[in-house]
Amino acid sequence: MRSSSSRRSELDRLGAVPFAHRGLHGPDRVENSGGAIAAAVVAGFGVELDVQLSRDGQAMVFHDYELDRLTIERGPVAERTAAELQAIRLYVFNEVIPRLAQALETIDARVPLLIELKSRERRVDRLCRAVADALEGYEGAVGVMSFNPEVGGWFARHAPHRLRGLVVSEHGKRGIRGRIERRLALWRSRADFLAYDVRDLPSRFAAKARSRGLPVYTWTVRSESDRARAAAHADQIIFEAPPA
Repeated sequence: MRSSSSRRSELDRLGAVPFAHRGLHGPDRVENSGGAIAAAVVAGFGVELDVQLSRDGQAMVFHDYELDRLTIERGPVAERTAAELQAIRLYVFNEVIPRLAQALETIDARVPLLIELKSRERRVDRLCRAVADALEGYEGAVGVMSFNPEVGGWFARHAPHRLRGLVVSEHGKRGIRGRIERRLALWRSRADFLAYDVRDLPSRFAAKARSRGLPVYTWTVRSESDRARAAAHADQIIFEAPPA
């Protein structure tokens, strides 16, 4: 187990620069694509990306559970093998859905990385194992995170050296039940940091976490007002437009 000072140093390294949400994408680069990831690295930004499982248990970089929005194919990502997914072209040039291992090769520890693990299932063992295996030997600044607190709990048990985060949105959960759920999720996730919806800031929950030493990264920052809010209430931004 690493010392608290060592973990703090890792957190400082992780949050050193703003993160490009799903890579640095735009009209000529699809989100979470190899081109978007590479563009963020070249610009010196951290990378935030989404990962889910293929049918054969590979960690694939893709946000939506369905293929429909970003490809000419339809249906769930989880029903295709990694090879089948990589045969599908994204809506730009000759890009395909990257494996997490390919994204790691592109980043090559040059900038910090946030990996959001996405699963419709409450059980996340296979997904977490696939991500942990892909990260084996990776020495760059990296944090794994999810809305599902079981992800952080899994990494706390099986890969405790990895920084872990809880993704939080208070949308529709502002009453006492929401407050209780957030506290339980934080406890179950054993999070080192929070990734917070910028629309919810300022937040008592986020402020209390910061007072206890947990960095707060905020998503998705798209405007000057978002940046001002983030500057007052968060430690780093996850953005979709280059910071001023």
